[in-house]
Amino acid sequence: MATGTLAQMALAAVPRRPQMLIGGKWVDSDSGETFATFNPATGEKLAEVPRGGTADVDRSVQAAQQAFPAWSRTEARERGKLVARIADKLREHADELGLLDALDSGNPYKAMKGDAILAAEFLDYFAGLALEIKGDTIPSPGNTLNFTLREPYGVVGRIIPFNHPIYFAGGKIGAPLVAGNTVILKPAEQTPLSALVMGKLIEGILPPGVLNIVTGDGPLTGETLVRHSGVRKVALTGGVETGRAVMRNAADAIKSVTLELGGKNPMIVFPDVNLEEAVESAVAGMNFGWCQGQSCGSTSRLFLHESIHDSFLEKLVARVRRIKIGSPLAEDTEMGSLISRDQYDKVMGYIELGKKEGARLVTGGKKLAGEEFARGFFVEPTVFDGVSMSMRLAREEIFGPVLSVLRWSNREQVIAEANQVVYGLTASIWTNDISLALDTARRVEAGYVWINGSSRHFFGAPFGGYKQSGLGKEESLEELLSYTQVKNINVNVRP
Repeated sequence: MATGTLAQMALAAVPRRPQMLIGGKWVDSDSGETFATFNPATGEKLAEVPRGGTADVDRSVQAAQQAFPAWSRTEARERGKLVARIADKLREHADELGLLDALDSGNPYKAMKGDAILAAEFLDYFAGLALEIKGDTIPSPGNTLNFTLREPYGVVGRIIPFNHPIYFAGGKIGAPLVAGNTVILKPAEQTPLSALVMGKLIEGILPPGVLNIVTGDGPLTGETLVRHSGVRKVALTGGVETGRAVMRNAADAIKSVTLELGGKNPMIVFPDVNLEEAVESAVAGMNFGWCQGQSCGSTSRLFLHESIHDSFLEKLVARVRRIKIGSPLAEDTEMGSLISRDQYDKVMGYIELGKKEGARLVTGGKKLAGEEFARGFFVEPTVFDGVSMSMRLAREEIFGPVLSVLRWSNREQVIAEANQVVYGLTASIWTNDISLALDTARRVEAGYVWINGSSRHFFGAPFGGYKQSGLGKEESLEELLSYTQVKNINVNVRP
């Protein structure tokens, strides 16, 4: 399909006058204020979106509270069936949602269509787990019966980032809804459109107030949602600083918090690997072709054994230079635009910092030249060699297409350096020695480890970080159960 046709389809998907979903109704912000969302690949304004404030968050909490008693009493299998119907809608409209996210986020259309399908698959996964919300029986003395129940919290606030808009908007509401909670979804200010369109697509599936979607720019909307006394649990996918703010704001009410935060993730390559396969994994692990490296799970520190360093780097650079950069709406585009001017400036600032710190820029590091890139935030996929752990380039999350290569010779040293950051989200280990692989995996401080792989997530495998990369696990039964609280009941049975 031609890029022009895709662009027409994408623009047709943009809502003419976006509104928020509160209590089953589409409404403007209480203040009447709006903010603009832009196409980061062209700088063009897409729509004016309601700027939700304190009054709007309060309205959404009231609506969710009113809907909670009936929803929580709805039989678990029925809740699962309704969530599965949402999945069907996302699949049915995956093209539309993918095109919309390509416009709003700068990510390639094919990847964003895949995100819509992935969101549907996670909704189906959690729908199928509805009957796993079980308690336990506990051995107890005498004529007593002791057992537990798992019950929903009530109103859940779900705050999502800009890098995978429809995947997070759709996939991250499944667990709290199946568990019997009502949800207030706050999409990222940069990418609110697909969440609002999803709300339109699934109208009539859920009772009013079970799912509410509130938009806003700046920290006010999210902070108000986190601090609201009627919100019993908050789940955030975002940066470490935002995670700290959520914890502080949730502390007064002692709320349950789930945090999936940043990462500065290592990929450790031993000398016995197939270089071509490992190079492909290094490129995939950086998420160059999914969200321009704007992913907390990107393996952005590549530790190469000195015996293969030069040959590996040569193949890596050749492969990175073949990445097709272009319009997010072109079907052959592998890498699109960064999300905003702020993110562009941050990434370019780290590239300049890397040069000053003494790292060697091997490829990339510049804004894309040419008319088609002039108004967007396009940065070449970038590789630095000669990086050391004394450099900020190796310690701080850049959240962009910048890969740091570090040379190693001693296994104890490379494990120590892999762990020498405040993050602990993912890690990738490449070797054909299974004993070596498993021992290294156990010693690396990360919550999600690939051996001879990278980037791929697996249904039912708990995803979440160590250290400052977050609290709690997602994409698994653990996520579903995290949206429940345990009640113990002890019955004194009369003879």
